Amino acid sequence: MKLKAVIFDMDGLLIDSEPLWQEAGKATLLEFGKELTAEQYHSSTGLRTEEWIEHWFHHFQIDMQHAPAAVTTIIDKAIALIDEHAEPMPGVAHAISLCRQHNLTLGLATSSPLSLVRVVLEKLSLQNTFDAITSAEHLPFGKPNPQVYMNCADALQVSPVSCVAFEDSFNGMIAAKAARMKCIVVPAAVDYTHPKWKAADHILASLEDVNSHLLEQL
Repeated sequence: MKLKAVIFDMDGLLIDSEPLWQEAGKATLLEFGKELTAEQYHSSTGLRTEEWIEHWFHHFQIDMQHAPAAVTTIIDKAIALIDEHAEPMPGVAHAISLCRQHNLTLGLATSSPLSLVRVVLEKLSLQNTFDAITSAEHLPFGKPNPQVYMNCADALQVSPVSCVAFEDSFNGMIAAKAARMKCIVVPAAVDYTHPKWKAADHILASLEDVNSHLLEQL
């Protein structure tokens, strides 16, 4: 089926926010006396904050009664850090402009809360860029569940099989493929050669590498 829409993830793809989410998450777990390694953090990239807290609270055997407050703490810390420090990822303007040149509809599908989406879009001057924005914030499940991507396709009024998703995380890639979309992954440099990306349709080092040939062959 002909490509009609491109759906972008946000954290780690459009904005370099993952180190700041990591800082917020690690700081919150430290309040419970638990220290998270970088490897542990990267294994849970792409989860919603609620699921991230549930995962690590079970792992560290932290009382789940503290989970709601911990979720709020992480989100508040992350939003403040991202608003102050985060920078756009390379190639964002280029990729979006090229998609528009190919008359593709643009969507944004994120696990992050809409309160952060507003901060990021304003920070990147992308407030009027996307034709539809969906968040997994209030869904029963976040990525790797495909619902946030399916909701975005519905909002764009296109079939999921005519969409391509751009993702940076494994959980996001699984969500996009489960939604029956093609998926282009742009992973962190340290993770680029990992075999887990084999399910993706393409792998890029940067959004700067998006080109017309790539879009036309999807």
